[in-house]
Amino acid sequence: MKNIKIGNGKIDGSEISLGCMRMAALSKEEAEKVIRVSLEEGINFFDHADIYGGGKSEEIFADAIQMNSDIREKMIIQTKCGIVPGKMFDFSKEHILASVEGSLKRLKTDYVDTLLLHRPDTLMEPEEVAEAFTQLHDSGKVKYFGVSNQNPMQIELLNKYLGENNIIINQLQFGVMHTGMIDSGINVNMKVDGSVDRDGSILEYCRLKDITIQAWSPYQYGFFEGVFLNNDKFPKVNKKIDEIAEKKGVTNTAIATAWILRHPAKIQTIVGSMSPKRIREICAASKVELSREEWYSIYLAAGNKLP
Repeated sequence: MKNIKIGNGKIDGSEISLGCMRMAALSKEEAEKVIRVSLEEGINFFDHADIYGGGKSEEIFADAIQMNSDIREKMIIQTKCGIVPGKMFDFSKEHILASVEGSLKRLKTDYVDTLLLHRPDTLMEPEEVAEAFTQLHDSGKVKYFGVSNQNPMQIELLNKYLGENNIIINQLQFGVMHTGMIDSGINVNMKVDGSVDRDGSILEYCRLKDITIQAWSPYQYGFFEGVFLNNDKFPKVNKKIDEIAEKKGVTNTAIATAWILRHPAKIQTIVGSMSPKRIREICAASKVELSREEWYSIYLAAGNKLP
């Protein structure tokens, strides 16, 4: 597994991360196998959130590995906070601090490596967030900070107050069938749908500011409509991916992952599979090199057009 420099070298993490949202559905034994296989494949980065499984995902993760100082030092653990399911977003100092305390207790650890604000909160007071981040960093409970699904100006507003605890990660939906943040860069100055910049040039902004993009739901189409791989709705892109997969001697999932990893922005891919077999297949992507022509052939097969 290749590692990448996250946040301009603040963290040296695996380019593929295991997303633990679905871990709540596993038994302790099943979860242990998933984590063990991930570590064997070179994954050292594990993504959590306080709301995953209502907190149960973090609990099962810690129980499955029998969390202790030795195993903890082999892992980079990330969690997220800010969503109150079905009610609101809450970036208040009180909520952030309470959420982190809950995650630390469930994860059976004294600290998390990274804490992300989970989606934007339009009622956010950046000064309050800064106070929470400073308290968490100074107490050693959180090393670094990030956001998810935020645009450049939202990050700029936060960073105005964060000081040394500035944002180093932005988690965004991205994959073969969710390419908005690159479409607008390809179709600049065009009167076509692809030219619409819905994200404020977030890709280029993150590259300029040394903010690592983490791609979530990389195999989905739309917003949780389903997986596009092996889906009869998308014959052209599946045919192209399958052709390249056969040529490279890997699975279609590996090619879909390698497509993300090929981008020079060094995007870290968050994969949520709880199947040890599929995790091994996905991790093969780290050894796959897609040519420029292969990358664009997949992009075009997904229904995109070049100007």
